[in-house]
Amino acid sequence: MSPASRSFNTRAVVAAVIGNALEWYDFTVFGFLTVVIAQLFFPASNDYASLLLTTATFGVAFVMRPIGGIVLGLYADRAGRKAALSLVIALMTFGILLLAIAPPYSAIGVGAPLMIVVGRMLQGFSAGGEFGSSTALLIEAAPFSKRGFYGSWQMASQAAALLLGALVGGVITRGLSPEALHSWGWRVPFILGLIIGPVGFYIRRHLADSEAFLLAQKTAPRATLGEVFKSHSRDVLCGLGSVVALTVTIYVLISYLPTFAVNQLKLPYAQSFYAVIVGNLLLTVLSPLTGAWSDRIGRKGLSLWSLVITLVAIYPLFAWLAAYPSVSKLILVQALLSITLSGYYGPFGALIAELFPTNVRSIGLSIAYNIAVMVFGGFGPFVVTWLINTTGSSLAPIYYVMGGLMVSIIAVACIPGQRHVDLDAQRKPA
Repeated sequence: MSPASRSFNTRAVVAAVIGNALEWYDFTVFGFLTVVIAQLFFPASNDYASLLLTTATFGVAFVMRPIGGIVLGLYADRAGRKAALSLVIALMTFGILLLAIAPPYSAIGVGAPLMIVVGRMLQGFSAGGEFGSSTALLIEAAPFSKRGFYGSWQMASQAAALLLGALVGGVITRGLSPEALHSWGWRVPFILGLIIGPVGFYIRRHLADSEAFLLAQKTAPRATLGEVFKSHSRDVLCGLGSVVALTVTIYVLISYLPTFAVNQLKLPYAQSFYAVIVGNLLLTVLSPLTGAWSDRIGRKGLSLWSLVITLVAIYPLFAWLAAYPSVSKLILVQALLSITLSGYYGPFGALIAELFPTNVRSIGLSIAYNIAVMVFGGFGPFVVTWLINTTGSSLAPIYYVMGGLMVSIIAVACIPGQRHVDLDAQRKPA
């Protein structure tokens, strides 16, 4: 590999990671601060109603994700990954700004939750274009034999952002008094996110598009929704089903975990972050390793084994935790599940990116990813909160996750063996 190619590959990874991390950091922080935000912006007659309104607002952002995915995915396939990713991070940063400066309900009344909802919708729209564009960039920048490793940085950056969000959330909730947390402390994580935005925008604006994309612009048909659904409907369905396990594990086992630990297991709020920190640290470290491993042994088999093992292990682990809850057991359960899931998270980026050719890769990925995230992830905490209240079972979230795992097992098993590797035809193995 030439020094110029190596330099481009490095810049592509950094550009993809920094924006992806910002997106997931912000979504994570909002999820972790659900209890505080519910009290400040969605006061209601009882705690359950207030929490339900806040988790619904968490989900509203995901309604915008498919819309943003279609608009920004088409833009990425037509104007380039650089242009789309620069626009995405600019919109994302403005959405974080709205959350950071929003006055509470006690100050301006109904205007307060409206600001939160608008900020979340803007973030959802921008986030809709992030996954497809950044994953396409990573795969197209990857050397022939390292697509799994390069694609793994998609999920490693998500886990790192979740880890950072958990660390910040843990420091804020443990280090501040309840009065300080409700007065100003909850804003600090969002303000920190604002620092990342301009840096990511600068890096993305100075990035070049890949050779594979430039070649596709000259030789392949122009990306359209009709082309995607006409020629790649099976690929979209396989990709959508594959995302389900990813999104239910992130939004229920990770993002919703502190709320679950406090409300159902009656564990200390601040200490519940320790489990999230440990789990995401393991995913951050292990995802690149399993991504590289998939380059050697194949992505489909490794992904299936990871999903099956997680499905078999999850219920007994949480039943044991619910019977005798403690912070140490919560950490152990999260650690074990993070290890089993790393075999899926690592190869995931390359697994579904190879479903689509370069000319429709961003839009194809965006549709599959964002529809699944909206349906199964964004409203996951809302559904789980409702299920627990309706059934009275503290294990209701685990049934939801198990259903998602089974859907993805079927989808991954149906992924065709012959996948799109058009970009590799332009390269020699490295």
